[in-house]
Amino acid sequence: MPGEVIDRPNPQPLDSQISKEVLSLSVKLEKLKLSDADLKGLEEFRRAGNYIAAAMIFLSNNALLERDLTFEDIKPRLLGHWGTCPGLTLVYAHLNYLTRKNDLNLVYVVGPGHGAPAILASLWLEGSLERFYPQYAQTKQGLHNLITGFSTPKGFPSHINAETPGSIHEGGELGYALSVSFGAVMDKPDLVVACIVGDGEAESGPTAGAWHAAKYIDPKESGAVIPIVHVNGFKISERTIYGCMDDKELVTLFTGYGYQCRFVEDLEDIDRDLATSMQWALDEIRKIQKAARLGKPIFKPRWPVLIMRTPKGWSGPKKVNGEFVEGSFHAHQVPLMSAKTDRDQLAALQKWLLSYVPDTLFTKDGVPIDSIKSIIPFEDHNRLGQRAETYKNYEPLNVPDWKKFGVEKGREESCMKAIGNLLDKALVDNPKSLRIFSPDELVSNKLDAVFNHTGRDFQWDEFSNARGGRVIEILSEHTCQGFLQGYTLTGRTGIFPSYESFLGIIHTMMVQYSKFNKMARETTWRTDISSINYIETSTWTRQEHNGFSHQNPSFIGAVLNLKPTAARVYLPPDANTFLSTIAHCLRSKNYVNLMVGSKQPQPVFLSVEEADKHCQAGASVWKFASTDEGLNPDVVLVGIGSEIMFEVVVAAAILRRKCPQLRVRVVNVTDLMILEAETLHPHSLTDDEFSALFTKDKPIHINYHGYSHEIKGLLFGRPALSRVSIASYKEEGSTTTPFDMMLCNGVSRYHIMEAAIKGAAKTNEKVALDMLSLLGEVRHQVSKVQGYIMETGRDPEGTFDVPRFEGTVFAEGKEGGGKEGGKGEDGFFVN
Repeated sequence: MPGEVIDRPNPQPLDSQISKEVLSLSVKLEKLKLSDADLKGLEEFRRAGNYIAAAMIFLSNNALLERDLTFEDIKPRLLGHWGTCPGLTLVYAHLNYLTRKNDLNLVYVVGPGHGAPAILASLWLEGSLERFYPQYAQTKQGLHNLITGFSTPKGFPSHINAETPGSIHEGGELGYALSVSFGAVMDKPDLVVACIVGDGEAESGPTAGAWHAAKYIDPKESGAVIPIVHVNGFKISERTIYGCMDDKELVTLFTGYGYQCRFVEDLEDIDRDLATSMQWALDEIRKIQKAARLGKPIFKPRWPVLIMRTPKGWSGPKKVNGEFVEGSFHAHQVPLMSAKTDRDQLAALQKWLLSYVPDTLFTKDGVPIDSIKSIIPFEDHNRLGQRAETYKNYEPLNVPDWKKFGVEKGREESCMKAIGNLLDKALVDNPKSLRIFSPDELVSNKLDAVFNHTGRDFQWDEFSNARGGRVIEILSEHTCQGFLQGYTLTGRTGIFPSYESFLGIIHTMMVQYSKFNKMARETTWRTDISSINYIETSTWTRQEHNGFSHQNPSFIGAVLNLKPTAARVYLPPDANTFLSTIAHCLRSKNYVNLMVGSKQPQPVFLSVEEADKHCQAGASVWKFASTDEGLNPDVVLVGIGSEIMFEVVVAAAILRRKCPQLRVRVVNVTDLMILEAETLHPHSLTDDEFSALFTKDKPIHINYHGYSHEIKGLLFGRPALSRVSIASYKEEGSTTTPFDMMLCNGVSRYHIMEAAIKGAAKTNEKVALDMLSLLGEVRHQVSKVQGYIMETGRDPEGTFDVPRFEGTVFAEGKEGGGKEGGKGEDGFFVN
């Protein structure tokens, strides 16, 4: 059975066991008196919008039904979603009306993004499509172009995306509209976002978490969201959870979330019901904001939420082939799928479209009649499709000079502690255009310097209420990502620090956002936006408090899969390179920036000036760790990642003493994209540059933080790849010592030494002569160290001491900040 069988259209939820007394929690209102002209304008806008939306799904010709339909008038492929459209046009009409009456700054975020026909129809009626696309002018030809081009290669796609004026949300994957809306109103005190959430989307985990987003809105400094839950009762082939919940269940649910709940469900007088409810919601918002802005904030304010119950596919066909359509899941997509070949369905389509009486809604020239225009805001910039916040509102950051926060070469410093100081200054210098969104991990990730001059913006907590914090921490990665998207797409800049292993939770959200941004860049009218910035730390290389579950560097691969115009992945090796990288990322536009680094103290290998040059190039030879500054090497050792690079440097230092005849070039790669084959990425090295850095023919061993297939994919197409070996994370290790994690995954100094000896032996006869004894000694060391760790539960003393390099600031070596163990372990060559 493809879907459930219902015995009546629009079935109502059965009565729950909750006491009727809870219904007193819902808001009861006396309906406003609307003029006949306003009621007429609202009804005709809805009727015109529904006509256009339905016609867009079906018609390839005869857009205004100036004659009887024929099979030739029907599109060869019927694509689109009808069921949600009537609800979307209803809300659109009333938001324009509300804006006109109150001179609002209002943005409409649409969760049911597959309802694009309704939004495009409404945009055409208000004149916003013509503003950005002259081919969709308010003329008969413009309407013909819109209707016949929809869901074809020459027209708009079937989902709301960046090509849709007024949109700040990719309408494909469900669950994110609400958090995006709350992100959009942050630091915009005069902005209201009306967010419609379908009852299918309401079942998703991200939406469930996002209902708490209002608790992070300080009404003194930010705008507000009017959530509208559209309960039409059905998904693709069955009823929704919310559709089966009665008013008692819904009012108690939303009261618990912290909202005042108003039901909009009078189908006989829907326009007055919705107009009254929207005006009430706006008035409640203004009361809350006024109190906060007068210095008398309401603790735990009850923000408004509207629950709108209307039938799925309302005004569409009642029955098709004996099945209920209106008020059932059969209305979800295309109600008359055989209209191009079945005469009965073609006739039903004509009857349906004529029920809107299109010849009364448009002039003979195809222009919407004046009564429809009467509910639309007077000023173009106030129309929902032309709000500047949605497409041309970029605010560049005042980025601090990172060099002022630089760390002396040769010292040890946590990358996160170093950038925490820079971010603290950035938050001070950009008090209304920079925020940090994080899943309760800033202190753990050693970024607590950001709290030197600000706090957390959590309004439900008496210790942070009404204090205007620039940091939001909520243990929902989805909500953090939604906040980040809404904040960024309305012109500001956000940063998302996270444990490495849990960024993957928002993988598909990030991909959806990237799709939106890709299409935005291809329009002629959307301006630049800030990049979205991820800081990935608490990595698999250090598992002091956690185990196998906290080891997952796969988000790197997720970003690598994006278009080259968007993907940027950086693995800075020390504090100074990380400072340079984050300053660059905060200034950048239109990218997805991923920065991966350590929160534990690490050696500062490069001075401020060296780090600057290194980051500009994306990679460099570390001459201090190389033989003869890297000239004529037998093997090239490459490190990508902070702890991983430390092992490369230590390996090079030990090889100098244990095998001085072996010539090593040490290379660090901080910008992962330089490896990609020539021409495939804007940062790709040319083949000549690649050969200059890695040699033309010498063995290359790459020690990499992520998964090996990522490096293989990047290098594909480069010449002479048979000389490349790769060591990387391979899903090994649990709660163990830091060095044991290196050993378990084959990326330790010993594994690098083994690869170097094998590689050098191919061309260096002296190394080849001693290869077996050298490898035997290295493998014996691995066995000894593993035994020691198993017996004592700690790494040998000196494991993380900075290695010695004569003639450099590291000539004496330095005691490592991550040193473990006691004294007196003889026979280990750890550095």
